[in-house]
Amino acid sequence: MHLSLPKLPSLNTHSPLLEQTRAVLHEYLPSPAPALGAIDRRIPMPFKQLAAEAPLNRLFAQAIRDGEFDDFEGRRIRLEVNGGQPGITLGFWAGRLRVIDGPGEATIRGSLAAFKTLAERRQDPDQLFFQRRLIIEGDTELGLGLKNLLDSLEWRFSIRQLFSS
Repeated sequence: MHLSLPKLPSLNTHSPLLEQTRAVLHEYLPSPAPALGAIDRRIPMPFKQLAAEAPLNRLFAQAIRDGEFDDFEGRRIRLEVNGGQPGITLGFWAGRLRVIDGPGEATIRGSLAAFKTLAERRQDPDQLFFQRRLIIEGDTELGLGLKNLLDSLEWRFSIRQLFSS
């Protein structure tokens, strides 16, 4: 006896129903930020540096070679999810982006969704700031300088690209 399964329709990833489902899940599922924050606090700084520095320097290698980051030499900027954790403080020294411990001179704060939107370049960064989905605190000139630099660069965020050598 041969059983045949009903043919399932192919999933259209751009269907209105799928988009509405994603929006509802995004709206009502709890934020992963508290769990990520608890994990973040338990990871020693050397591991964070190993995990983040090489991929970030690969992602922005051309811009670093072209001197685009030179104005940030010796400066510290913190990227932080609302509530303080998880977060990462980045500095630029001797031609390399570095992950460092401690506060930044400027802090860019927002939701995980806002940072993801920024990284994937799905929305103009100015809109994210005007809508207050991302906020700059501290040295706003430094924070705006980084925002403008990232906005001017041609780069694509890809997990595969970041972690391939």
